[in-house]
Order: sequence, then C-alpha cells, then structure tokens
Amino acid sequence: MDAFNSFILTIDSYLGSSAWFPFVLLGVGLFFTVYLGFPQLRYFKHAWTVLRGKKSESKELGETSHFQALSTALSGTVGTGNIGGVGLAIFLGGPAALFWMWMTAFLGMATKLVEVTLSHKYRSVMADGKVAGGPMYYMEKRLKMRWLAIFFAVATVISSFGTGNLPQINNIAVSVQTSFGFEPMATGAVLSVLLGLVIVGGIHRIALVSSTLVPSMALLYLVGAAAVIIPNIGNVIPSFIEVFTGAFTGSAAVGGFLGATFAFAFNRGVNRGLFSNEAGQGSAPIAHASARCDDPVSEGMVSLLEPFIDTIIICTITGLVILSSGVWTQKYENTFQDADLVYLTGTISDENEADRQSLYRFLALNEASAVSRYTGSVSVQDGLATNDSDFTILHSRSVAEDVGYQLSGQPYTGTVQIVDGSLSNSDVTLIGKSLVHSAALTSIAFTQGFFGDSGQYIVSIALVLFAFSTAIAWSYYGDRAIVYLFGPRMVMPYRVVYCLAFFIASFTDTTIVWNFAAVSVVVMTLPNLLGIFLLRGEMKGMLSAYRKD
Repeated sequence: MDAFNSFILTIDSYLGSSAWFPFVLLGVGLFFTVYLGFPQLRYFKHAWTVLRGKKSESKELGETSHFQALSTALSGTVGTGNIGGVGLAIFLGGPAALFWMWMTAFLGMATKLVEVTLSHKYRSVMADGKVAGGPMYYMEKRLKMRWLAIFFAVATVISSFGTGNLPQINNIAVSVQTSFGFEPMATGAVLSVLLGLVIVGGIHRIALVSSTLVPSMALLYLVGAAAVIIPNIGNVIPSFIEVFTGAFTGSAAVGGFLGATFAFAFNRGVNRGLFSNEAGQGSAPIAHASARCDDPVSEGMVSLLEPFIDTIIICTITGLVILSSGVWTQKYENTFQDADLVYLTGTISDENEADRQSLYRFLALNEASAVSRYTGSVSVQDGLATNDSDFTILHSRSVAEDVGYQLSGQPYTGTVQIVDGSLSNSDVTLIGKSLVHSAALTSIAFTQGFFGDSGQYIVSIALVLFAFSTAIAWSYYGDRAIVYLFGPRMVMPYRVVYCLAFFIASFTDTTIVWNFAAVSVVVMTLPNLLGIFLLRGEMKGMLSAYRKD
C-alpha cells in the first residue's frame, strides 16, 4: 500500500497538486463569469424561482423534477467534502484554505451553469426510453470528438470510485468507530448492502432517496454547528480575519500547526473546493440530464445554486466550527496511520523556534535537507520506546507526543525497524497525540459546544447521511458512463464492483483514499473544462436567447 500511495502521490504532483491546475480551474470559472456577464449574480434570484417550479416544466422528456435533479446532484456533492474535506483543507493549508474554497465555489457557479446547460442540450434517449446525458454526449454529438468523450467516460467510472465511493465510506467508518465504537469492517458491510438495495432501483429510487435525505441531513447538521458556533461566537470574527489575512500570504504557525505557504493554502483550498462542489468536474450534468425540462438553460439555472449551497453555506459553517473552536491547532490521541507517519533523526521540538522553522521547511517547503529521516531501530518495552532520544515522530504534519506501541491491542515489547523514516513493522500499531484531520477533526470540533461530547454523534449521523447519499448519486454517474461505453448489459457488474469497493474502503488507510480521490477528480475535470471552453460561443448565444418569463 505504501508503494501504491507513493505512485498516487507522484501522479498527483503533476495534476491536482501541481502549480498549474488551480489556475486552470479558477481561470475557466473566471472566464465564464466575465464572458457571460456574472451570471451567478444576475440570475441568482431567478434560479430559486425556477427551482420552486414557477417556470413551467416539460412533461415530454425526462424522469425527475427540477428539485429531484438538484437533490440528486447535491447529494453527490454534499458529502465528505463538506465535513472531512474542509477539515483536511484547514489541516493542510490553515484558515486561508477556506478563502480559496469560497473562490472556487463563486467562480464554479458560472462553470456549473455552462456544463449543465450544454450537457442537457445534447442528452440522448436510450433504447429503453430512459434519458442519458453528461459531457460525453456533447463531446461526441457537438464537438465530434469521440476520443475525448470516451476518455471522459472512463474517467467518470474511475472518479465514481475516487470521488463518490472510497472516501465516503472511509470517512463514515472512521467517524462511526470514533463515536460509537463499531468496527469499520462491520460498518462497511451493513452500508454496502443498503447501498446495493438503493442503486439497483435506478434513477427513480435514487432521486426519491436523495430528495428525502438532503433537506433533513442539512437541517440536522446546521443545528449541530450552531450549537458550537454560538458559545464560541467571540472567536468567529477573529476566524474570518485569519481566513482573509492569510489568503495571499499563507497561514502562520499556531499551536501544533506548523504553518502553510500561500501556494499550499491556495492549492489545497481550490482542490478541496472542487472535491466539495464538483463545479467543472462534469458530474452534475449527468444528474440534471434526467430532469423533465425542454429548456437546457433553465436546468442550468437550477445547477447554478449547487456550489452556493454546498460550499459557500455548508463548507463555511464547517470551517467556522473548526476555526472558532480552536481544535485545528491542538493535538489529540489517535491511532497513527502509516501514510501520515515519519521518523526524523534526533530530538526536535515544536516549542523551539529553530526546530519549528526546520519542520516548516520540511513540511511546507518540501526541503528534505531541513531535517533527516531516521534509519535504525526502536527498542520498545511494555509499549514505550526506550531510545526515544534518537528520533522524533511526526504524525499528521505535527510532532507526536505520548506515543505508545501496540501489537494486537496489547502493549508491545521488542524491536521496531525504521527505514528512511518509515515503519517497517506493519503489524505494530502506534497510538499517541498529534493533530488530526478530515472527519475526525470535524467530529472533535462538534464536541466544543452546547452538546459537549454528544456533538460528535451529530457529525457521525450527518456524515453517514451525507456520504451515503453521495455514494448513491455517484453510482448513477458511473453507471451512465458504463452505459455510454459498453451498453446496459455491463451496468449490473459495475454496481456489484461498486458495492464491493465500498466495503473494502471502509477499512483502508484514510490518507491513501484521499490521495486517490485527488487524482481521480482532476482526471475527470480536465476534459470537461476543455469541452465547455470550446463551446463558449454556443453557450453565450443560448444564454442571450434565454427568456426568464
């Protein structure tokens, strides 16, 4: 798994984590924002009117209403990105990452309008009378670029696992284990069966479940968040100040957080923003293609609301809970994951300014010469290292404290080998205090309010609903791509593999899952951004001809 993680990180360094990708994503959104005359502002009120049904719907083609299509698309976006993704972005980039999530969402509103409108226009009716749509159809039918359509469809299948499957159940399993003590494998087994029961019913059952879950889960989450923000209201303004002051300079070191550069905050904020609202990824057009509507632009208007609801509202609330509670700078006891674990030579303290600078250069600036990775042995007696002055353990980008070694749940006695900073004894587990990230960070933040420790249960329940609904929606995106590539006969095998992967990911290393997700999102996004940019003139003409009334 370490080799696979290294491979994924190498690919990601050329894609999502590269310097150029955020500029491409935001650049396309900025282009359409200006080119179309700021549609996210001009049509914002009208979009709500369309959603409420005041603009008539066609009953001739489609299987869902505007609201059901929006709910399905939102269920695909409102998931771990809103809970775990925000926690990961702040953990990596500090408060400034939240600012770039906002920018991704605002510009993404224009991108979403364009991709949904164009895809809806070129949707197709299958032999069974059902509607199928998505970027692959405009790529083939309008651009005459079948090779690009095939590439996008394959990327959609991959991303259905990377975006909608693996990180969802993984975060569910971690959160449920933390809050209720259930083993991840048991959680994965139960939810995999439930997932199969839902997705076998197709878009009708998916839309019904989504339109029921989305409003209720959002309300539950908002209540839990308010219970944290209100008692910490004095920290809200300072939190906003941190977000804005670090937006173009990076986030300073605070507590166990060792700081982040502007580039890191920018990159992680944009990437987590994309993972959260999926504007430009090309997933939402697949859901909106099922809507009963004969005017593609009006369906695009509905989709314009998704990044606003998903990121500007829900992700902001999550961010305020984490920042105002202060948990993002504090260390908590947790089980260490190999992908987040590094042994460094000598004793290094995050309370020493010189050492902090060395760690900052190592973590934030990727300067390997700032510190040296430890190679050697660790002597352990009754779960504690006896030669801990020889090395320092970094876990989750922080100096670990009170580290214990366990084997099969019992204190370990023996020798542990370390090679180039990595633990070679895969059967030995480390437990100690360090920073936490993703859903675990959000869960801890929710305990810092009126509900106390019970607040974590709200996160767990909300995460189950959020992430499960995301997995449902993405199964539909994947099977539409499978239909495009291979025809209806391969849908059932795909659904079986999808449910099996859902189960396996419940007990897979969280960091590896997120790294795979980061790659899969970008691979799907790039061809879609190219396609909608090539059709910019057609989109402008459609919007100019659109009548609000």
